[in-house]
Amino acid sequence: MTTSIIIGAIVIAALAVAALALALRGRDTSTAIGQLSGETVKRDKKLDVPEPGDTSNASAGKQVELAGSARGRAALVAAESAPPVAYVPPDPETIGVARRQFLNRGILGMFGLGLGGFGAACIGFLWPQGVSGFGSKVTVGRIPDIQAAIIAGGGFFYVPEGRMWVTEYPAAAVEKATTQYAFYGQVEQGLNAGVTAIYQTCPHLGCRVPECSTSQWFECPCHGSQYNRVGEKKGGPAPRGMDRFPMEVNAANELIVDTGTVIQGPPIGTNTTGQEAEGPNCISGAEEH
Repeated sequence: MTTSIIIGAIVIAALAVAALALALRGRDTSTAIGQLSGETVKRDKKLDVPEPGDTSNASAGKQVELAGSARGRAALVAAESAPPVAYVPPDPETIGVARRQFLNRGILGMFGLGLGGFGAACIGFLWPQGVSGFGSKVTVGRIPDIQAAIIAGGGFFYVPEGRMWVTEYPAAAVEKATTQYAFYGQVEQGLNAGVTAIYQTCPHLGCRVPECSTSQWFECPCHGSQYNRVGEKKGGPAPRGMDRFPMEVNAANELIVDTGTVIQGPPIGTNTTGQEAEGPNCISGAEEH
Protein backbone atom coordinates (compact mmCIF):
# COMPACT_ATOMS: atom_id res chain seq x y z
CA MET A 1 0.00 0.00 0.00
CA THR A 2 2.81 2.38 0.91
CA THR A 3 4.80 1.52 -2.24
CA SER A 4 1.76 2.25 -4.45
CA ILE A 5 1.31 5.64 -2.78
CA ILE A 6 4.97 6.54 -3.35
CA ILE A 7 4.85 5.48 -7.03
CA GLY A 8 1.64 7.43 -7.55
CA ALA A 9 3.16 10.52 -5.95
CA ILE A 10 6.24 10.26 -8.20
CA VAL A 11 4.08 9.92 -11.33
CA ILE A 12 1.94 12.91 -10.35
CA ALA A 13 5.03 14.99 -9.65
CA ALA A 14 6.55 14.06 -13.05
CA LEU A 15 3.35 14.98 -14.86
CA ALA A 16 3.19 18.27 -13.01
CA VAL A 17 6.77 19.12 -14.00
CA ALA A 18 6.06 18.25 -17.64
CA ALA A 19 2.90 20.34 -17.66
CA LEU A 20 4.76 23.27 -16.14
CA ALA A 21 7.53 23.02 -18.75
CA LEU A 22 5.03 22.96 -21.60
CA ALA A 23 3.19 25.94 -20.17
CA LEU A 24 6.38 27.95 -19.88
CA ARG A 25 7.40 27.03 -23.44
CA GLY A 26 3.98 28.00 -24.77
CA ARG A 27 4.20 31.28 -22.93
CA ASP A 28 7.61 32.04 -24.42
CA THR A 29 6.29 31.23 -27.92
CA SER A 30 3.18 33.31 -27.52
CA THR A 31 5.15 36.34 -26.38
CA ALA A 32 7.89 35.99 -29.02
CA ILE A 33 8.10 38.64 -31.73
CA GLY A 34 9.19 37.84 -35.33
CA GLN A 35 9.65 34.07 -34.88
CA LEU A 36 10.22 32.36 -38.24
CA SER A 37 8.83 29.00 -39.27
CA GLY A 38 11.08 26.12 -40.19
CA GLU A 39 10.22 26.34 -43.91
CA THR A 40 11.15 30.03 -43.98
CA VAL A 41 14.49 29.37 -42.38
CA LYS A 42 15.28 26.56 -44.89
CA ARG A 43 14.27 28.76 -47.86
CA ASP A 44 16.46 31.64 -46.61
CA LYS A 45 19.44 29.34 -46.33
CA LYS A 46 19.09 28.32 -50.02
CA LEU A 47 19.05 31.94 -51.22
CA ASP A 48 22.23 33.67 -52.21
CA VAL A 49 22.75 36.79 -50.16
CA PRO A 50 23.81 39.56 -52.54
CA GLU A 51 26.54 42.00 -51.75
CA PRO A 52 25.51 45.34 -50.31
CA GLY A 53 24.10 47.48 -53.09
CA ASP A 54 23.52 44.53 -55.53
CA THR A 55 19.75 44.44 -56.10
CA SER A 56 19.68 42.99 -59.61
CA ASN A 57 18.00 39.70 -58.68
CA ALA A 58 15.80 40.89 -55.85
CA SER A 59 12.18 41.81 -55.80
CA ALA A 60 11.00 45.26 -54.81
CA GLY A 61 10.35 44.29 -51.20
CA LYS A 62 13.60 42.40 -51.05
CA GLN A 63 15.42 45.44 -52.45
CA VAL A 64 14.11 47.60 -49.63
CA GLU A 65 15.12 44.98 -47.07
CA LEU A 66 18.59 44.64 -48.54
CA ALA A 67 19.01 48.41 -48.67
CA GLY A 68 18.10 48.73 -45.00
CA SER A 69 20.46 45.88 -44.12
CA ALA A 70 23.26 47.56 -46.03
CA ARG A 71 22.71 50.86 -44.20
CA GLY A 72 22.73 49.02 -40.86
CA ARG A 73 25.99 47.27 -41.71
CA ALA A 74 27.52 50.54 -42.79
CA ALA A 75 26.46 52.15 -39.52
CA LEU A 76 27.93 49.24 -37.55
CA VAL A 77 31.22 49.51 -39.40
CA ALA A 78 31.31 53.25 -38.80
CA ALA A 79 30.60 52.76 -35.10
CA GLU A 80 33.34 50.18 -34.77
CA SER A 81 35.88 52.35 -36.56
CA ALA A 82 35.19 55.41 -34.36
CA PRO A 83 37.89 56.17 -31.75
CA PRO A 84 37.05 55.23 -28.13
CA VAL A 85 35.53 57.96 -26.03
CA ALA A 86 37.69 59.11 -23.13
CA TYR A 87 36.34 58.14 -19.70
CA VAL A 88 34.94 61.06 -17.78
CA PRO A 89 34.29 60.35 -14.06
CA PRO A 90 30.75 61.16 -13.00
CA ASP A 91 30.06 64.28 -11.00
CA PRO A 92 29.69 63.34 -7.29
CA GLU A 93 27.02 66.02 -6.85
CA THR A 94 25.01 64.43 -9.66
CA ILE A 95 25.28 60.91 -8.26
CA GLY A 96 24.70 62.00 -4.64
CA VAL A 97 25.15 59.39 -1.90
CA ALA A 98 25.35 55.79 -3.04
CA ARG A 99 23.35 53.12 -1.26
CA ARG A 100 26.45 51.55 0.24
CA GLN A 101 27.62 54.92 1.53
CA PHE A 102 24.22 55.60 3.02
CA LEU A 103 24.15 52.24 4.82
CA ASN A 104 27.71 52.60 6.10
CA ARG A 105 27.05 56.09 7.39
CA GLY A 106 23.78 54.98 8.97
CA ILE A 107 25.45 52.06 10.78
CA LEU A 108 28.32 54.21 12.01
CA GLY A 109 25.90 56.91 13.10
CA MET A 110 23.74 54.50 15.11
CA PHE A 111 26.84 52.91 16.62
CA GLY A 112 28.16 56.32 17.66
CA LEU A 113 24.77 57.32 19.05
CA GLY A 114 24.61 54.16 21.15
CA LEU A 115 28.12 54.65 22.52
CA GLY A 116 27.36 58.28 23.27
CA GLY A 117 24.21 57.39 25.20
CA PHE A 118 26.01 54.68 27.15
CA GLY A 119 28.86 57.05 27.98
CA ALA A 120 26.46 59.77 29.10
CA ALA A 121 24.65 57.28 31.35
CA CYS A 122 27.95 56.19 32.93
CA ILE A 123 29.01 59.78 33.54
CA GLY A 124 25.61 60.60 35.04
CA PHE A 125 25.84 57.58 37.35
CA LEU A 126 29.36 58.43 38.53
CA TRP A 127 28.86 62.19 38.76
CA PRO A 128 28.71 63.33 42.40
CA GLN A 129 25.21 64.33 43.37
CA GLY A 130 24.01 66.76 45.99
CA VAL A 131 22.55 63.98 48.14
CA SER A 132 20.91 64.44 51.49
CA GLY A 133 19.89 62.08 54.23
CA PHE A 134 21.75 58.90 55.12
CA GLY A 135 25.11 58.70 53.39
CA SER A 136 25.69 62.46 53.54
CA LYS A 137 26.34 65.07 56.19
CA VAL A 138 23.21 65.56 58.26
CA THR A 139 22.60 68.71 60.27
CA VAL A 140 20.86 67.39 63.37
CA GLY A 141 20.15 70.76 64.95
CA ARG A 142 21.45 73.17 67.57
CA ILE A 143 23.06 71.58 70.60
CA PRO A 144 20.54 73.01 73.14
CA ASP A 145 17.64 71.73 71.02
CA ILE A 146 19.24 68.29 70.76
CA GLN A 147 19.75 68.09 74.53
CA ALA A 148 16.11 69.05 75.04
CA ALA A 149 15.04 66.32 72.58
CA ILE A 150 17.15 63.75 74.47
CA ILE A 151 15.46 64.63 77.73
CA ALA A 152 12.02 64.51 76.09
CA GLY A 153 12.85 61.04 74.70
CA GLY A 154 13.75 59.63 78.09
CA GLY A 155 17.50 59.73 77.45
CA PHE A 156 17.44 58.84 73.73
CA PHE A 157 16.90 60.90 70.58
CA TYR A 158 16.41 59.04 67.28
CA VAL A 159 17.20 60.80 63.98
CA PRO A 160 15.60 58.76 61.16
CA GLU A 161 17.19 60.86 58.41
CA GLY A 162 20.64 59.69 59.54
CA ARG A 163 19.59 56.26 60.91
CA MET A 164 21.24 57.14 64.19
CA TRP A 165 20.72 57.59 67.87
CA VAL A 166 21.93 60.77 69.57
CA THR A 167 22.46 60.49 73.34
CA GLU A 168 24.06 62.53 76.08
CA TYR A 169 27.77 62.09 76.67
CA PRO A 170 28.86 63.02 80.23
CA ALA A 171 31.47 65.77 80.42
CA ALA A 172 33.31 63.81 83.12
CA ALA A 173 33.92 60.96 80.66
CA VAL A 174 35.56 63.04 77.93
CA GLU A 175 39.04 62.64 79.46
CA LYS A 176 38.72 58.84 79.43
CA ALA A 177 37.51 58.97 75.81
CA THR A 178 40.75 60.66 74.77
CA THR A 179 42.68 57.53 75.79
CA GLN A 180 40.14 54.74 75.16
CA TYR A 181 38.67 55.87 71.84
CA ALA A 182 41.07 55.36 68.95
CA PHE A 183 38.66 57.46 66.88
CA TYR A 184 38.49 60.30 69.39
CA GLY A 185 39.67 62.94 66.92
CA GLN A 186 36.68 62.25 64.65
CA VAL A 187 34.10 62.68 67.42
CA GLU A 188 35.87 65.17 69.67
CA GLN A 189 33.68 68.19 68.90
CA GLY A 190 30.47 66.28 69.60
CA LEU A 191 31.76 64.78 72.86
CA ASN A 192 32.93 68.18 74.05
CA ALA A 193 29.43 69.51 73.25
CA GLY A 194 27.98 66.75 75.44
CA VAL A 195 26.46 64.44 72.77
CA THR A 196 27.38 61.38 70.70
CA ALA A 197 25.95 60.02 67.43
CA ILE A 198 25.58 56.23 67.26
CA TYR A 199 24.72 54.09 64.21
CA GLN A 200 21.45 52.22 64.80
CA THR A 201 22.74 48.85 63.50
CA CYS A 202 24.01 46.11 65.79
CA PRO A 203 27.59 45.16 64.82
CA HIS A 204 26.77 41.49 65.46
CA LEU A 205 24.43 40.67 62.54
CA GLY A 206 23.01 44.05 61.53
CA CYS A 207 19.71 44.20 63.43
CA ARG A 208 18.32 47.60 64.33
CA VAL A 209 18.97 48.19 68.03
CA PRO A 210 16.23 49.93 70.02
CA GLU A 211 16.56 51.71 73.32
CA CYS A 212 15.44 50.19 76.62
CA SER A 213 13.82 52.90 78.73
CA THR A 214 14.07 50.89 81.98
CA SER A 215 17.75 49.92 81.85
CA GLN A 216 18.76 53.06 79.89
CA TRP A 217 20.78 50.81 77.59
CA PHE A 218 20.57 49.79 73.97
CA GLU A 219 19.45 46.16 73.79
CA CYS A 220 19.32 44.15 70.55
CA PRO A 221 16.18 42.00 70.22
CA CYS A 222 17.79 39.59 67.73
CA HIS A 223 20.55 37.96 69.80
CA GLY A 224 20.60 39.88 73.08
CA SER A 225 23.63 42.14 72.67
CA GLN A 226 23.56 45.04 75.14
CA TYR A 227 25.27 48.44 75.11
CA ASN A 228 25.29 51.34 77.54
CA ARG A 229 23.80 54.69 76.62
CA VAL A 230 26.89 55.80 74.68
CA GLY A 231 27.07 52.52 72.72
CA GLU A 232 29.84 50.70 74.64
CA LYS A 233 29.27 46.95 74.79
CA LYS A 234 27.95 45.49 78.06
CA GLY A 235 26.93 41.97 77.07
CA GLY A 236 25.87 39.55 74.33
CA PRO A 237 27.59 38.14 71.24
CA ALA A 238 28.48 41.45 69.55
CA PRO A 239 32.20 41.71 68.63
CA ARG A 240 32.51 45.37 69.73
CA GLY A 241 30.54 48.40 70.78
CA MET A 242 28.02 50.10 68.51
CA ASP A 243 29.45 51.89 65.49
CA ARG A 244 29.23 55.65 65.29
CA PHE A 245 29.63 58.63 62.97
CA PRO A 246 32.08 61.55 62.83
CA MET A 247 30.71 64.71 64.42
CA GLU A 248 31.44 68.41 64.15
CA VAL A 249 29.88 71.54 65.61
CA ASN A 250 29.72 74.62 63.38
CA ALA A 251 29.79 78.29 64.30
CA ALA A 252 26.01 78.32 64.76
CA ASN A 253 26.40 75.64 67.48
CA GLU A 254 24.76 73.05 65.23
CA LEU A 255 25.70 69.39 65.33
CA ILE A 256 26.66 68.03 61.88
CA VAL A 257 27.01 64.26 61.55
CA ASP A 258 28.75 62.63 58.58
CA THR A 259 26.65 59.50 57.97
CA GLY A 260 28.74 58.66 54.90
CA THR A 261 31.56 57.46 57.19
CA VAL A 262 30.94 54.67 59.68
CA ILE A 263 33.47 54.35 62.51
CA GLN A 264 33.86 50.93 64.11
CA GLY A 265 32.70 50.92 67.70
CA PRO A 266 35.03 50.72 70.70
CA PRO A 267 36.50 47.31 71.52
CA ILE A 268 35.05 44.99 74.15
CA GLY A 269 35.89 46.16 77.67
CA THR A 270 35.71 49.89 76.87
CA ASN A 271 33.77 51.73 79.55
CA THR A 272 34.29 55.47 79.65
CA THR A 273 31.06 56.41 81.45
CA GLY A 274 30.83 53.60 84.02
CA GLN A 275 27.07 53.42 83.43
CA GLU A 276 25.37 50.27 84.65
CA ALA A 277 21.79 49.19 84.05
CA GLU A 278 19.49 51.68 85.78
CA GLY A 279 16.54 49.30 85.87
CA PRO A 280 15.28 45.96 84.52
CA ASN A 281 16.70 44.90 81.18
CA CYS A 282 14.37 44.66 78.23
CA ILE A 283 16.33 41.64 76.92
CA SER A 284 17.03 39.04 79.59
CA GLY A 285 19.87 36.55 79.72
CA ALA A 286 22.65 38.82 78.46
CA GLU A 287 26.00 38.32 80.10
CA GLU A 288 29.22 40.28 80.06
CA HIS A 289 31.63 39.01 77.38
